[in-house]
Amino acid sequence: MTSTSVKSRGQLLVLGGGFSGRRFAAAMAQAGFDVTVSHRGHRDSNAADPWRWLAFDPDAGLVPSAGDLAGTTHLLSTIPPDRQGQDPALDALAPLLRQLPLNWVGYLSTTGVYGDCQGAWVDETNEATPGLERSRARLACEQAWLNSGLPVQSFRLPAIYGPGRSPFAGLQQGTSRLVHKPGQVFCRTHVDDIVGALSHCLALPAQARPQLVNVSDDCPCPSSETLGFAAHLLGCKLPPVQAFASVAASMGPMALSFWAENRRVRNRRLCQELGYSLRYPSYREGFGACLAEERAGAPTPGPAG
Repeated sequence: MTSTSVKSRGQLLVLGGGFSGRRFAAAMAQAGFDVTVSHRGHRDSNAADPWRWLAFDPDAGLVPSAGDLAGTTHLLSTIPPDRQGQDPALDALAPLLRQLPLNWVGYLSTTGVYGDCQGAWVDETNEATPGLERSRARLACEQAWLNSGLPVQSFRLPAIYGPGRSPFAGLQQGTSRLVHKPGQVFCRTHVDDIVGALSHCLALPAQARPQLVNVSDDCPCPSSETLGFAAHLLGCKLPPVQAFASVAASMGPMALSFWAENRRVRNRRLCQELGYSLRYPSYREGFGACLAEERAGAPTPGPAG
């Protein structure tokens, strides 16, 4: 069964208050952790937030002190590489982090480190051969964390979706594109399975935590398939199908980079070896839950990113 609680309270620091970071912070606060979430610039505390905000922006000279971090027992870094391909959190905080009583450190990486596998299945035993510059930077940062001397686990993530970050708004607004490329598949994971996998691994004995963990669902598939299912849930029409070859020239560099790589990511280590049960084994269950939460008007954990 999915682990929904941890064995004991602790002090959790989440570096990066984006989509995944805030969802994890909320879950861990509910589980009894004292939670601090970093942000850039000035932010007033919100009484509705079950955590404390902490300013962190090395470029602006906002770096927490030893006192700010004192007592931190668990840490999650969601911060991506900077423009130089370096990890801003590790570069700025490594000396302070090594002085803390850290029991667990999680780092959010990407399955992009596997590169283009031409649709083949990959797992954590495959060599990381990233082809994209941003994936090469992410791999370098991942390795820096793993070599830091801290108790780090790196969680390699594919495309992330969840409430407020789903296909429904695009379909309703008429901005979605139904693009088909023969043989192309994408992997994805619901944000709540990221939260579940993190909390599950955090609760394991230290010796049972592998350094690398893929967090992906059981259903790699074409984006046209997922968009079709989302349209079915909404009861709306799909946009006309477009061949990738005919629309590639109109795509931006970022969009093209997603279509340039093709792989299927196994979650066997997480689900079979470590015993985590996916809450949403495929987009079908996940999209249904997203739509229900969006229609209920439940607050989402902030902007995507």
